[in-house]
Amino acid sequence: HPLFPDQLPGDADYDGQPVLPLLSNEYVAKVTRVAFGGWKSVRFGEGSVRIPTFAAAARNGESRSLVVVKANQDAGTGAWQAAMADPAAWRQANDSGTQSSGNGNATSERNIQAPCPSSPVVRAMRLDWSTHKRFAQGSDNFQLTWADDNHLYGAWGDGGGFGGTNEDGRVSLGVARVEGPWKDYRGYNIWGGKHAENPAQFKGKSWGMICIEGILYMWVVPDYSEAGANQLWHYSEARLAKSADHGARWTKANWAFFESEKLIIPTICNFGRNYAGARDNYVYHYFIRPQDNLPPCDRQRVAESLIVHKPGRIYLARVAGNKIFDSRDHYQFFVGLDKNGLPKWGDISAKQPVLEDKNGTGWCMSASFHPGLGRYILCTEHTESSRGNLGVFDAPEPWGPWTTVEYINGWGEGHVELNTFFWNFPTKWLSEDGQEFTLVFTGAGRGLNNDSFNAVRGRFLLKDVSGRPATREP
Repeated sequence: HPLFPDQLPGDADYDGQPVLPLLSNEYVAKVTRVAFGGWKSVRFGEGSVRIPTFAAAARNGESRSLVVVKANQDAGTGAWQAAMADPAAWRQANDSGTQSSGNGNATSERNIQAPCPSSPVVRAMRLDWSTHKRFAQGSDNFQLTWADDNHLYGAWGDGGGFGGTNEDGRVSLGVARVEGPWKDYRGYNIWGGKHAENPAQFKGKSWGMICIEGILYMWVVPDYSEAGANQLWHYSEARLAKSADHGARWTKANWAFFESEKLIIPTICNFGRNYAGARDNYVYHYFIRPQDNLPPCDRQRVAESLIVHKPGRIYLARVAGNKIFDSRDHYQFFVGLDKNGLPKWGDISAKQPVLEDKNGTGWCMSASFHPGLGRYILCTEHTESSRGNLGVFDAPEPWGPWTTVEYINGWGEGHVELNTFFWNFPTKWLSEDGQEFTLVFTGAGRGLNNDSFNAVRGRFLLKDVSGRPATREP
């Protein structure tokens, strides 16, 4: 600001504008709800300025305004510390477009900006890399659901599963059962893979599985086929399959959703054991909107097709649990909010995104409800695929509004190779208070390193929000 040439650059708010995008999430130690109390004139230099005043808000949640009442002044990103030490150098860097993303967890060399504001509940994610375990080398994906028998089930692709390798026991699509607590679990191949309990029946890939009333459902997308008039690839369609015997045998639906409808590679929002603790009687499905003008999809150019789709848009559909397999006609799509902020549901042709990111969204994602936090968590990529570019978003409802928990480049740097592309939170391994979790992830290691089942224990650091309702609204 011209009145303060030695301060950090900013807009009309003096040096306030660059402060927020540079501060670490750990800067905010406690916030409280307030109500606007009017303007007050105070002396400033030879004149006066008007400043806002606030009053404590009632605990009924009517106020959406928050103020910081306790802060850790020592917390900040490296960029913030550099800016404080040398404002002139920061001004030059900011003008050239290298400002930090401002999430506080970023380790990026790029100028990235999260598409959503910071989470009002979670201020940071912390991982204990001493707990990192790796199994099923050569097999990737593993989105896990918590079934009625108290085991986790998930699908993998292009490998032999647990006990196999990239070649030994290799199947296009396999299903595994994971037994035990997060500290001591073991995986078994129940459908395809090395020493499988049952042979695989068809090819494909899956990043979405759920268990409802003891029946497993998974979204299956085609594997790549030979070039020709009827060539298939991962984006061609998404078809539901179900198993009434915990993954031993699967039956495909006689209907599907198609890429031509601007829908690809769905996932399913997971709740508790056997879908316990679900929001209502519906099952919620998230779909990626494919990028227009996709590159050729022949076998030799697979890597070019599995991209971050820009602009990034995620759609949401719901279906009654007892109609999930019957017909696509039972699926309702989110088409926006009404004047009261409630979701409207309609036909696929009127669908509207629930989350958008100009930096793009990955070609796969995961979603789960964390009852201890009262938040829905969605994980996907951004910017560029298979580079550890992780976006973790949370919301009070399946449709949002979404806020940012993590948004970084180079996730896992110094601990794992920078080729991860898929992350999910198995709900069985969440702590009761929702703060502790196990993050399962996979990557594009071409048979090595992160091309496997990976798990690491972690913790959400929460913001202390005075007056926040202890339970979520119905």
